[in-house]
Amino acid sequence: MPEDVVTAPPRARERLPLVVWMLGLVTFVMGTTEMIVAGLLPSVAASLDVTLPQAGLLITVYALGMVVGTPIMAVLTLRLPRKATLILALVLFAVAHIVAAATDSFAIVLIARFAAALATGTFWAIGAVVAAAAAGAAAGARAMGVMVGGVTLATVLGVPIGTAFGQFLGWQGPFWILAVLALACAALMWRALPGGMAASGANDDLSTELRRLRSGRLWTIYALTALVQAAFLGVYSFISPQLTGRAGLEDAAVPLVMIAYGIGALTGTTLGGRLGDRRPYTVITSSVIGLALVMLVLFVWGDILPVAVMSFTLMGLFGFAANPIFVSEALRTAGPDGVLPVALSNSFFNVGIAVGSALCGYALATPLAEQGVPLAGFVLTIAAALPAGILASTAGKRRTP
Repeated sequence: MPEDVVTAPPRARERLPLVVWMLGLVTFVMGTTEMIVAGLLPSVAASLDVTLPQAGLLITVYALGMVVGTPIMAVLTLRLPRKATLILALVLFAVAHIVAAATDSFAIVLIARFAAALATGTFWAIGAVVAAAAAGAAAGARAMGVMVGGVTLATVLGVPIGTAFGQFLGWQGPFWILAVLALACAALMWRALPGGMAASGANDDLSTELRRLRSGRLWTIYALTALVQAAFLGVYSFISPQLTGRAGLEDAAVPLVMIAYGIGALTGTTLGGRLGDRRPYTVITSSVIGLALVMLVLFVWGDILPVAVMSFTLMGLFGFAANPIFVSEALRTAGPDGVLPVALSNSFFNVGIAVGSALCGYALATPLAEQGVPLAGFVLTIAAALPAGILASTAGKRRTP
């Protein structure tokens, strides 16, 4: 395996600034909404009078909203103060959830999910740059680990708890709660963030941002990001039917397995954040190999409940371990303060989610039914091995700003 060690100066061991942890708190709230539908698919389908694959479109359209909207919003907000942009994104997020919870129209819920995705993508594009700048180049992966860790903690706590609330209060209950939490976070940001957070100098120029995208290595990172997300989050999108329809688990116990998955994800994010600044491609290669093995086990023995539970736990670990590194490597390759490269990185995360959930939904509708879902995930993981190998073999030639 190629040498990918990066010797970090003493700053990498210093405490991260408070602003990084605040941004991680917001990603916890926003991260909860993307996958909470996965645990409530049967309830959502019944309430909105649609099929399970159609209900899965609520995950797909959210991902597509971030794919299309994130780079557009990043460009449109280049000249806006970053503090105001972050707060406005939280307000839009809250309004979208209120609209979704207040209607029984599937079409309106789809539109509201798209609007929430625009808000989330905007926050991520600006927030990641703010976090990376505050942490410094030597601790970029650690800062991204905190932000991705917010999403991971949402997977550990937010999604399972929200799923449990949704089973008792109806699927709209968690949407109301998320709206209130988003408004509370907006108030916190208004009071705590410094007022001078504006796009600086040449970095608010679109041509400067576009020049950052000329790197072939950067687009290889994007491709790998999308394929890994498609593999494990596509399979996770249909965790409920896999556990209940194939492994025989009761509906009420699904949140417990989601917690186990989240614990694996939190462990993976922590390890990826800690090791990513020193051995990024060792972590990435190990993650791809681990995911391929997990998908294969779930495909063959996923009808055995303990095997299914362990597989989803390990899926969270291997899948999330590489995520902080994808963002930090995109920034390392494109250069610091690259709002558009980070926005596109976020877009490709969601290209993966959209493609993965769509392909796994198609697999669910085939004669293989629930067993076809991990098979689709396995094929996507094997596809991810190509860009992973290219990046690992050329790690010594990567651009360092």
